[in-house]
Amino acid sequence: MTFKSTYISISINIPRDKVYQFASNPENFSKWLAFVKSVSKQTDTIWSAESDLGKIEIELSPKNEFGIIDHVVKLPDGTKVYNPLRVIKNGEGSEVTFTLFKLPETTDKDFAVDAESVKADLQTLKDILESTN
Repeated sequence: MTFKSTYISISINIPRDKVYQFASNPENFSKWLAFVKSVSKQTDTIWSAESDLGKIEIELSPKNEFGIIDHVVKLPDGTKVYNPLRVIKNGEGSEVTFTLFKLPETTDKDFAVDAESVKADLQTLKDILESTN
């Protein structure tokens, strides 16, 4: 079984390495992810976070040279959600792409709301990075 999915992408006029460095650092999550309020390190790849959903756990892919920031979010009820996130080179800048999956229990309306939230988060990431350069 596969899930319906959508790709949400934004171009950022900052080199890929700088975007990856900022976006993959969990200490920056509360700056650009609206639902994350604070994070604390558990291990090199596992972080706990206070969020709009309650206490969550975020397991990140290890640092890598490919711009992969895939992560699994463990929700308060124990559900684990896989979130593919990529930062790729786009000319002199970057393209950040998030794959959003529609899980079976998610309504079409909630899926659309989730997609808008991801778009807003990526826009915040762009605004932060481009305003500091």
